Amino acid sequence: MSCERRKDGESCVCETVRKIVRAQNEVARNRDCCTTSCEQSIKQLLSPSTNGNGFTTIPFALYCKEDCEPFIGSGISRSSIGGGGMNAMKCIQTPIFRAVKFVDKDECCVQLELLVPVNMGGTVMGSCGKGKTICDFFPGKQISNLKATGVCITIDLDCFCGIVCLDPVTPLPAPQ
Repeated sequence: MSCERRKDGESCVCETVRKIVRAQNEVARNRDCCTTSCEQSIKQLLSPSTNGNGFTTIPFALYCKEDCEPFIGSGISRSSIGGGGMNAMKCIQTPIFRAVKFVDKDECCVQLELLVPVNMGGTVMGSCGKGKTICDFFPGKQISNLKATGVCITIDLDCFCGIVCLDPVTPLPAPQ
């Protein structure tokens, strides 16, 4: 699928959506109807009245430019097995991230920590090969929090065309 661009560089889809937003804003009294968005999450994190829980993170998911699919990040961590001091490598796969820091002067490359959904029973829902969409990692109404993994990846933000933010949280700490 190719995107048609006008001479000024804007796509016909962008132009059409821009017209829709303008028309909706003309007739709507409540223009900010999104209860979950990046703008709303930033407001919640920075507002003393709404951040009484001391949230520390705005988790988010990214969508790739080419296929509009969610980016599923993956990495390997080392975890202990049993109590005998043995370690094993474990694959982690998740579409949810925490921005850690920018790693270049142009601020296009960023280090992201993989965050995994945790269900009500404390089971981590992110493992390799099990999810193709964001919703695969959030089954039903079972997810209660996110957990830091300590696994970070560096990505180029220019490779993405979309972002969706979750409500602010304080992730459970990464295993030591």
